[in-house]
Amino acid sequence: MTTSDRPDPTPRPRTIPWRARLVLAGLFLVAVVVVLTTHRLLTDRFTENTRNRAELRLLLYSGNLLSELRQNAIVPQLLARDPALISALGSQDYARSTQRLISFLDEIGAASLTLLDKDGRVVAATERTRLGTNLRQAPYFVDAMRARDTVFKVLRQEAGQFSFFYSRRIEGSSGVLGVILVEVDLQKFESAWAGISDAVMVTDSEGVIVLATEPRWRGLTEAEALAHEPADSAIERAIEATADWTALPADAYLSGQAVMRVEGRVAFRGWRIASFTTYATVRDKVNGYIALEIMGFAILMALAFYYLNRRATSRMMLFQRESAELRALNARLQREIAERRRVQETLAQAEQTLQQSSKLAVLGEMSAAVSHELNQPLAAMKTYLAGARLLSRRNRPDEALVSFQRIDDLIERMGAITRQLKSYARHSGDSFAPVNLGDALASALAMMEPQLRKRKVQITRTLPSEPVMVMGDQVRIEQVIVNLLRNALDATENTEDAAIDILLVAGDTAVLTVRDNGGGIDDLEKLFEPFYTTKLPGDGVGLGLAISSGIVNDLGGRLTARNAEGGGAVFEVQLPILPEETRAAE
Repeated sequence: MTTSDRPDPTPRPRTIPWRARLVLAGLFLVAVVVVLTTHRLLTDRFTENTRNRAELRLLLYSGNLLSELRQNAIVPQLLARDPALISALGSQDYARSTQRLISFLDEIGAASLTLLDKDGRVVAATERTRLGTNLRQAPYFVDAMRARDTVFKVLRQEAGQFSFFYSRRIEGSSGVLGVILVEVDLQKFESAWAGISDAVMVTDSEGVIVLATEPRWRGLTEAEALAHEPADSAIERAIEATADWTALPADAYLSGQAVMRVEGRVAFRGWRIASFTTYATVRDKVNGYIALEIMGFAILMALAFYYLNRRATSRMMLFQRESAELRALNARLQREIAERRRVQETLAQAEQTLQQSSKLAVLGEMSAAVSHELNQPLAAMKTYLAGARLLSRRNRPDEALVSFQRIDDLIERMGAITRQLKSYARHSGDSFAPVNLGDALASALAMMEPQLRKRKVQITRTLPSEPVMVMGDQVRIEQVIVNLLRNALDATENTEDAAIDILLVAGDTAVLTVRDNGGGIDDLEKLFEPFYTTKLPGDGVGLGLAISSGIVNDLGGRLTARNAEGGGAVFEVQLPILPEETRAAE
């Protein structure tokens, strides 16, 4: 053994195959694309959801604000017609006026109610500190004295907030008596909005902010309110520069932070309402999903590296061994498939043979009764022929023709019996055609007529007025009905007043029911199994119901059996009904 033939004792380092490297690179690219795509889609989705919620909140705020204004707009008109206030202004007796205004305050929901005489002096007020105050120069008093309708005024207070007033003059028989003043409480909405939205403001027709969750915004325009000072420190400026790494489309900035602006209209004197919502919730949701995706891809990459490093050397040998086993298994499966196909073909041929044998067995049983049926017409024909011969000799041709006509009728009857037997005995085809279940039932009863008359069984048939059409093979359907009738006859063999009820109904499916008043079924589970029978040896082999069940299943239906409540057995044949459009096409 030479040196070159000796195995290398030093193990070679395991390397990752180039296909595995390509898979890892592809996985990394997929992770990058998925993260970027998910980031954009989630950003757009959560931004749109946030905007929709902001718009809904803004509609609610606008509706509440407008409802409050309209509710208080009617108050001055009602109080200007109050007889007690008019009487107090006329008599200048205001002892009960303040108490009356206070009684109205809770029902109205206004901030305050004030009654002024024609000189502008406060003579009654829900805020008692204002009694005696002269408001002659107040805009709401001056405009109310000049106008005949209700006047609305917005006044800014010394503290910076705005007050909202409705005023209307009160007239009596002697002329103008005074002015009723209603202060609307809109500041309550600011407190409510501050607890839900980030920032909300309401501007009048001139663009001045009259309501805002930020107190410093009142009295400013929107541009002045949104102006912010630059960050004081370098750290704050760095945070401000990187706050919007998600590249969200900012509508405005509040204190250096991007916000989403949603604006709406208040249907009152050109007022507008706007809300500002930060993107903090959007960023948090997007970052949470992105973090989960990155973690999942990282775990997947780690598992891939571990798996490739552990299995790289042994995978090729394993694949070769498994490939050989799979080839052998494939060849074995091919042989089994071919064998199964041959078995299935043999079973199909055996099934057809059994079906035909079953029909021939039924024909064998019918042959005795049919021969009896044929003997009677033959005997009658001999009698009619003898009579016709005698009438011909006596020169009575008309009466002889009547005898010949009766003989023709008997021949037709014998032909009908033989046609039924030939039709039932022939092989059924594989092609389906529309079949009238009523005709199939009548044909089956005609074939079973000798046995039925011999047994003296009462047959009750209930059929619909319209034909019940199904798609199938009439010969096979007749075979099923004949088998059910034979079983019913056998079940009622020892029953007095034997009766068989046949019911045909049509709904979503066509249902043919055969009921007898025999002894019932002992074992329903084994009823449709091949070679299961309750008859005595020699009377049957137990294939009739098994074959009938197979025929019904081939036609897309179902054959069921149960015991009737009053005794006896009930067999039901359910077949798909033929639609009207299919009948028309046929």
